[in-house]
Amino acid sequence: MMSLLRLYRFSPIVPDLGLQIHYLRLTMSILRHEKSRKFLLSNVLFDMLRSVVFFYIKSPLRVEEAGLKELIPTTWWPHRSSRESRDGKEAREETTEERQRRRAYERGCQRLKKRIEVVEELQVQILKLLLDNKDDNGGEASRYIFLTKFRKFLQENASGRGNTPVLCPPEYMVCFLHRLVSALRFYWDEYKASNPRASFSEEAYIPPQIFYNGKVDYFDLQRLGGLLSHLRKTLKDDLASKANIVIDPLELQAATMDDLDEDEEPAPSAAQVWQEGQRPMQALAIGGALPLPRPGWLSSPTLGRANRFLSTAAVSLMTPRRLLSTMEKVKVRSLNVEQRTREDIEGSHWNEGLLLGRPPEEPEQPLTENSLLEVLDGTVMMYNLSVHQQLGKMVGVSDDVNEYAMALRDTEDKLRRCPKRRKDILAELTKSQKVFSEKLDHLSRRLAWVHATVYSQEKMLDIYWLLRVCLRTIEHGDRTGSLFAFMPEFYLSVAINSYSALKNYFGPVHSMEELPGYEETLTRLAAILAKHFADPRIVGTDIRDSLMQALASYVCYPHSLRAVERIPEEQRIAMVRNLLAPYEQRPWAQTNWILVRLWRGCGFGYRYTRLPHLLKTKPEDANLPSLQKPCPSTLLQQHMADLLRQGSDVAPSFLNSVLNQLNWAFSEFIGMIQEIQQAAERLERNFVDSRQLKVCATCFDLSVSLLRVLEMTITLVPEIFLDWSRPTSEMLLRRLAQLLNQVLNRVTAERNLFDRVVTLRLPGLESVDHYPILVAVTGILVRLLVHGPTSETEQATSVLLADPCFQLRSICYLLGQPEPLAPGTTLPAPDRKRFSLQSYTDYISAEELAQVEQMLAHLTAASAQAAAASLPTNEEDLCPICYAHPISAVFQPCGHKSCKACINQHLMNNKDCFFCKATIVSVEDWDKAANTSAMSSAA
Repeated sequence: MMSLLRLYRFSPIVPDLGLQIHYLRLTMSILRHEKSRKFLLSNVLFDMLRSVVFFYIKSPLRVEEAGLKELIPTTWWPHRSSRESRDGKEAREETTEERQRRRAYERGCQRLKKRIEVVEELQVQILKLLLDNKDDNGGEASRYIFLTKFRKFLQENASGRGNTPVLCPPEYMVCFLHRLVSALRFYWDEYKASNPRASFSEEAYIPPQIFYNGKVDYFDLQRLGGLLSHLRKTLKDDLASKANIVIDPLELQAATMDDLDEDEEPAPSAAQVWQEGQRPMQALAIGGALPLPRPGWLSSPTLGRANRFLSTAAVSLMTPRRLLSTMEKVKVRSLNVEQRTREDIEGSHWNEGLLLGRPPEEPEQPLTENSLLEVLDGTVMMYNLSVHQQLGKMVGVSDDVNEYAMALRDTEDKLRRCPKRRKDILAELTKSQKVFSEKLDHLSRRLAWVHATVYSQEKMLDIYWLLRVCLRTIEHGDRTGSLFAFMPEFYLSVAINSYSALKNYFGPVHSMEELPGYEETLTRLAAILAKHFADPRIVGTDIRDSLMQALASYVCYPHSLRAVERIPEEQRIAMVRNLLAPYEQRPWAQTNWILVRLWRGCGFGYRYTRLPHLLKTKPEDANLPSLQKPCPSTLLQQHMADLLRQGSDVAPSFLNSVLNQLNWAFSEFIGMIQEIQQAAERLERNFVDSRQLKVCATCFDLSVSLLRVLEMTITLVPEIFLDWSRPTSEMLLRRLAQLLNQVLNRVTAERNLFDRVVTLRLPGLESVDHYPILVAVTGILVRLLVHGPTSETEQATSVLLADPCFQLRSICYLLGQPEPLAPGTTLPAPDRKRFSLQSYTDYISAEELAQVEQMLAHLTAASAQAAAASLPTNEEDLCPICYAHPISAVFQPCGHKSCKACINQHLMNNKDCFFCKATIVSVEDWDKAANTSAMSSAA
């Protein structure tokens, strides 16, 4: 076997793959002998050899080695212009010559694929021999030996995850996974043919009891609810009531004390005490071991010992097929993975084996053989370990083809434009054209090999099948209620990553939309993301972030956004309610991006797919990645509006958190650009840290996105700010006006800090410009001051003008005017050197510009009237907090005073007095004149 492995691994790739076929047939001949097969499985294949090598088809180092020139004599690559591909437009129509080349190239790819399929079929036949469960004459069947070694193989690769020396290279894992899926589905459907009550492989999933009955070892992998020891302690009542699994706390407590005395380790946390305390002293279990894993990020010798100790535990499992009294316990010897037998896996007439502890939500009829369920579980785990990462890595070949094709196209354009008299330039361009063409010929043939071995239609169907398996597994686990927390995290990760692979890695040759049941699968995944991104049963930070990012990506694209809209209404409303939860104490930035994407395309000047200022000022930056086309969801916007209207506490808490985060993000941005400006003005040569530039740009983008969420809220539910019969409306409107004035003053001041940093055009700050933030602010102001009834616009105008930071010049800046115009004067043409919304007519409609002009005229007249009617105010009567409004409120019981706006805003986050820190019980209205007359009458 050692010689066969070496020969198969290092033999050259000949055109017909004859050497590989020969060595695989020799291997099959050896494995057909039952005793040899079992001996090799037990002692050689997984212990001494990397048997996975037999399932790998290595890529040729040189095109000539595999005879790819003979198989694919004609090469071809996509001929789409860069702008067409960026803007999502369809490629231009093929010429006759291009169509002939493409068809010749596809015929060559099919010839190559047929030769590779012969090798793949032999590899699948080898796995079928290893998964045979009918050769149990005189010993253990091959399948159960394979299960033991396969689980150990997964454990070794999982423990070495993230380290440089990987036990099994990812490219081997990819091929092994596809062959294993083929063999697994063959045996699954074969069992269905002989057992009509079983399920087809198309309906496969992992029953939820496997995750909590301890029959399958998940070693170090994290569960959705955290540590398994903690889950067993906190959910023991649910295990007893739903799954008939009873944990003996006395046995666990005794083991805990013994472990603490022996280890002599520093005092651990409560969860670690519970975990380390369980030693293999005495086990009360039916079936195999109950391993309690630790998370991968808690790697220490102490926890490693604890994890080994947890291979056995003190539990009593009560099967529903054999009714036992609550006090009856069956004492049996606990078994680890190596000691399991066929009965421990498949079960017997009174023992359900791997399916012990069936919850009432699960059907009684078996899906398939229990051993196949464990193989399927390991296949899903294998995808999570390294297969997905390798699928993304292999896309690099396609990216290289696109880059060289673009370079060749640009070179050919230069050749056509170059004057014939410049023979030196023509010679260099011709040489470059030849180099690019030769490289593209090589890469297109290599791409054909990659598509046949990694990205073929059959491989895509395998990944799609795993996606559907994960979706069904998550759905069934969710029905168990609190026991859903026992599910390993990698099931959610594989569901998210496999969808991403199908969408991004297998195109454009194969489209996900062509897969069977595509729309249904998309909707089911949408329902899972919408329900579980804020699921309290999921406690891991990484998996929660992954769910949030997946949902944010889901609402970016029209087809997946429509899938979100197709989920049941109650689930949609619950999702939006979770998005509107206060931003404190959670990853609010990702939540805000989701809300922004639901609005993008409806806001003021918010319909662009590329940042307009980049295309105006730096056309060469057009090669930067483009934004997705706007695809707003009016349905989800309506859900948001309904929730904000109906809940008396939802709108104030949500908007207060948004305003708090906007204040923080913009303040951080201003502080960072001050540091950047100071560094740029130093005489000595210096460099600005790229990480600082990235954080600065992120704070700017966050500020813009928060402003857009405020714009959406004001547009959908204006009464939250303008209906002053609500107790918090005036306070929210004053806070909003204050922040808008601060943003306008910082951004629109002549030759200010913002202008200087934008002029520097530093790499990393491409998104920082006047347009994104000023257009967002303008959208809010237009909605407050132009739309709506007169009474509401007058309220908004009075609050805006009453803010001491308001400057009419900032509003004039939006239209490129340094100062307010005289009444009746028409706006002049915009100055190219100055910012003006009039310069962005491709992105701002004429109607929107007219609304801005109307707003400017309204504010000009209102500010003139306010200036004429304003009376001087005594400084003693001004609020000592803001010095902008008169004192109008007194605190009880301390008696200190401020304006209502300051105290209402303060009470949203703190109940202590500004001055004396006494707890404020109530706030009463205060009027100086009335209070003075009352005191005089009392005297």
